[in-house]
Amino acid sequence: MEFGLFVQGYVPASRARTDPEAEHHALVEETEYVIQADRSGFKYAWASEHHFLEEYSHLSANDVFLGYLAHATERIHLGSGIFNPLPQVNHPVKVAEKVAMLDHLSGGRFEFGSGRGAGSHEILGFLPGITDMNHTKEIWEETIAEFPRMWLQDEYPGFRGKHWSLPPRKVLPKPYGGSHPGMWYAAGSPSSYAMAGKKGLGVLGFSIQKVSDMEWVLESYKGAVKDAEPVGDFVNDNVMVTSTAICAETTEKARRLAVEGNLHYLQSLLFRYHDTFPRPEGIPEWPELLPEYTDEVIDLLIAEELMICGNPDEVLQQCKRWEQAGADQLSFGLPIGIPPEDTLNTIRLIGEHVIPQIDTDPVHRTTRFRDAARAARG
Repeated sequence: MEFGLFVQGYVPASRARTDPEAEHHALVEETEYVIQADRSGFKYAWASEHHFLEEYSHLSANDVFLGYLAHATERIHLGSGIFNPLPQVNHPVKVAEKVAMLDHLSGGRFEFGSGRGAGSHEILGFLPGITDMNHTKEIWEETIAEFPRMWLQDEYPGFRGKHWSLPPRKVLPKPYGGSHPGMWYAAGSPSSYAMAGKKGLGVLGFSIQKVSDMEWVLESYKGAVKDAEPVGDFVNDNVMVTSTAICAETTEKARRLAVEGNLHYLQSLLFRYHDTFPRPEGIPEWPELLPEYTDEVIDLLIAEELMICGNPDEVLQQCKRWEQAGADQLSFGLPIGIPPEDTLNTIRLIGEHVIPQIDTDPVHRTTRFRDAARAARG
């Protein structure tokens, strides 16, 4: 199992009230987290693309963010989590150009995650007159297979669809070094996992909450990916899942950070904006918040495998549960409510004590798939 980091530009109101430059500090700190993850042996860093989601995510121009990190890092793969390719949000040709450019600037370390967006407040802002998020499925389906054609054909023959069109053009630059970056889909339901598998796409499992969720994910995805008809140059057989992680030198310190981190607020915002995600029973409607996390709640979250928290040995065992369940990649959504130095310490400790015990392959999984596609092309 490989390891990653997930960043999104979280700027809670509590931080903004005490820091007039809270937005700036949050975004800069998150670049520092990725740079430290690169040094600590993490293989992936994913940056969200969100619009209009006050507090929850101010990382809207993630292509700019990732371009900076392409220069500031050396080994870690940088992924769009996601680039939204709906033409009303980002024209598909512009997305293809950004992916290829980031592939060059990173030296072949870019990962192309796409999706339809997870919330009506965000995506329907770009679709005036549309009230049903299901409408975006048709648009995404029409678009996704065009990206490899833009990248791999000398001249893209053009496209005329229901939602966008383009005359024949050379789409430049082409990706770095042949083939193209790994392609991923942000999935939020069992049917989405199977659909991604059939298309040969990796899955960004942001909706996976706990280890026991892996059973239906793997059954749905791995069964479909075996018979994939890939839209791209290769099958990216990959399931990435996310979990909150806090690691400290002692159990007591890790749990204290968890209690004091206002983690309930981020979770409340998630369900405020992501109205296409499955909504567990008991989640209150915004502006009502989840209760503040107590020591007892943290104990329960750890026991139910809903978060990773503890000293390095405990975190290692908790991560092994995800590996045993079959996750190909575990990415950590960092609890940004805790002090930055403690977040950096979490990354360092996991890099020192956890990753070497689980991920012993120096080659990225997607690199192997891409190299095989290059070799097949000659």
